[in-house]
Amino acid sequence: MSNTPPPPMSLLAELTHRCPLQCPYCSNPLQLDARTTELSTADWRRVIEQAAEMGVLQVHFSGGEPMARPDLPELVAHAVSLGLYTNLITSGILLNPKTLKALSDAGLDHVQLSFQDATPEQADYIGGMAGAQAKKLEAARLIVEDGLPLTLNFVIHRQNAERVPAMLQMAETLGARRVEIAHTQYYGWGLLNRDALLPSRTQLEETEQTVTQARARFGTRIAIDFVTPDYYADQPKPCMGGWGQRFLNVSPSGKVLPCHAAESIPGLHFPSVQEETLAAIWQNSPLFKLYRGTDWMPEPCQSCAFKEQDWGGCRCQALALTGNASATDPVCERAPGHSVIQQAIANRPAVPPAFRYRRYGNAETA
Repeated sequence: MSNTPPPPMSLLAELTHRCPLQCPYCSNPLQLDARTTELSTADWRRVIEQAAEMGVLQVHFSGGEPMARPDLPELVAHAVSLGLYTNLITSGILLNPKTLKALSDAGLDHVQLSFQDATPEQADYIGGMAGAQAKKLEAARLIVEDGLPLTLNFVIHRQNAERVPAMLQMAETLGARRVEIAHTQYYGWGLLNRDALLPSRTQLEETEQTVTQARARFGTRIAIDFVTPDYYADQPKPCMGGWGQRFLNVSPSGKVLPCHAAESIPGLHFPSVQEETLAAIWQNSPLFKLYRGTDWMPEPCQSCAFKEQDWGGCRCQALALTGNASATDPVCERAPGHSVIQQAIANRPAVPPAFRYRRYGNAETA
């Protein structure tokens, strides 16, 4: 197959790693970018322009907490002026009538609001911030009142899986149009906290049953996206639609990544928007070519009928669990390293240990 795919569909713009929450499953890297290294407003405007020029259709403004950047409305307005669909991925902590009006006036298309749990006590415990749930509920009310489409995102793990029914009820009560019930993915902070987060198979089966029942009840009123934990699957997921095939991530400091966890792979050079254009990086960067397509694949991937469906699974997970980013994702039941998944499940402690929260201090010692 061709080594140069069509332009990516979406750009994940990680504006900052600053965040008022400290979630133990955060998708940010263990080594967080400092505020002093963040791209300027002019840099981000240029990145958005380059994304539009190469054919990107959507910009997802993320973080950390993207609302920590006062230039967010300007960046949204710039993306809208270029014909890009704009989505804000936020904790909602910094959202109030004034900040929402600025974003709405800028032309924001959609908001994805994260929740840590259905109950205030557990939500505040998981996110590491007292009073967070009340702020999120008010943010949801303001978003719906404004008329913006709202998606609620719940990250599921062993300490909140029993409350998935209440989460789905919350989505209905708050007026969300979509809800994500997404089990934790175990790399970075999630891997660091795996024993505290990995659910049992029974918990997984119960969440699957709950989602099936809710889909029947909601019909077309509310869409449900359900993401299962890799550890209980027989085949890996097609990570980001395949390495360097559909997705671009720009970090707060300007590094361009094929997925938000790619920095966990040692020995790689990460190109920067401060040195090259997005199009040049997408088409010519050794990083994006490294695991693009199927030529790189070892056996059993190379002879597998699913190789252009799952694209070999997750490179970051392969590295984290086998020490080799080029190995078959050990989630696959045919992978030589599959036993590490089985061992992780078997060794799951009966009582979850304390969280290691996503803090800059924890990152330095992780």
